[in-house]
Amino acid sequence: MKGYLCFVFHGHLPYVRHPEHDYFLEENWFYEALTDTYLPLLGVWEGLVRDAIPFRLTVSLSPTLINMMADPLLAGRYSRHLDRLIELAIERHEVERKKGSGV
Repeated sequence: MKGYLCFVFHGHLPYVRHPEHDYFLEENWFYEALTDTYLPLLGVWEGLVRDAIPFRLTVSLSPTLINMMADPLLAGRYSRHLDRLIELAIERHEVERKKGSGV
């Protein structure tokens, strides 16, 4: 007997855009979802296509999430968020490197 498996991916986040604040903690939910879920999934799907692996899936995104993904203000803030993550990674790397060297 042949069986089938269907993956249905649904993405939603509450609306967390707050232009009245330069930094708003809840916007991190959106940035973390992009970094840890949506962008890695795109990478996996691109790899499946590149490797000619047949797959099918269903994706639905809420209007709220799509609106935030298309928002120029949040895009700019996300870029700033990534810059901070890179700085943090470099600082941690330097701390660990200096621990090993006795400096």
